[in-house]
Amino acid sequence: MATSAASKSIGPPGGRRGFWAQFLFNAWTYRYLYLMLVLPFIFFIIFRFYPMFGNIIAFKKYQLMRGIWGSPWVGLTHFNTLFDDPAFLRVLRNTVSIAAFKLLVTFPAPIILALFINEIRHMAYKRFVQTVVYVPHFLSWVIYGAILYIVLSPANGLINNIISAFGMEKVAFFQKPALFQPIVIISSLLKETGWAAIIYLATISTIDLTLYEAAIIDGANRWQLMRHVTLPGLALTIVTLFILQIGFFLNVGFEQIFILQNNMILSTADVIETFIYRVGIRQARFDFTTAAGLFNGLVGMVLVLLADRLAKRLDLSGIF
Repeated sequence: MATSAASKSIGPPGGRRGFWAQFLFNAWTYRYLYLMLVLPFIFFIIFRFYPMFGNIIAFKKYQLMRGIWGSPWVGLTHFNTLFDDPAFLRVLRNTVSIAAFKLLVTFPAPIILALFINEIRHMAYKRFVQTVVYVPHFLSWVIYGAILYIVLSPANGLINNIISAFGMEKVAFFQKPALFQPIVIISSLLKETGWAAIIYLATISTIDLTLYEAAIIDGANRWQLMRHVTLPGLALTIVTLFILQIGFFLNVGFEQIFILQNNMILSTADVIETFIYRVGIRQARFDFTTAAGLFNGLVGMVLVLLADRLAKRLDLSGIF
């Protein structure tokens, strides 16, 4: 009875306080937890939200000497120029192509890898496999790109040596526009799949073991356990990560593309991020490329909202 009375005395009486009174009461009660949020909050304000005001450059004829606020307004002129520019339309097509293939190939790959690693019963071998597939993630794209150039070299690269051994003509991989996007997809797959599988492996470890035991008693084999127990246990994580990845749909990886591309294959290798760098930074057209970047961000936001709405229509949990 004493415990019950004490629990009832904690907190404001229900229905007697307004929103702000309740908020202030909770803020004081959990003040040390709120204090832990102060520095991260300041960081996001200064380095994330405040720079967003710079997007107004997309609606101005930006002049460096006059600054952002002193530059004249031009409305949607830069957006009209952007979508009338054949170079940008080509860049957009390349970006969507790479992003779509990355989503179709590199998103399910970590799920499949995590499922198969989870089936390994020999712990020493399991740790060895995990280490091997994780290591490429820790290589920068500069190093990884150099390795790709060596392996795919038309002179004495490993792949071309194998091709030559079968009596076929060697291929100049980095001089053929049609081969650039497959190289990007495959290199992303080899470099990041192991690291991305960590989240799924962590989720698998939280699945209730009694579900597996019950399924085994019912006669389920390992494939059926994977299909009817493990995959449903991963469903929430899969949906959440899918929605987040959709939000970065048009961000296909500046470092990777910039390092692997060259002028000979620019027709299929140029994407929005490299276009913004080349035109915005090197040609100092900050207003024009800010419009391109703002378009990129708006597309990501719309895709996130649509994916979240679709997930909820399918009775799956979204992120909002």
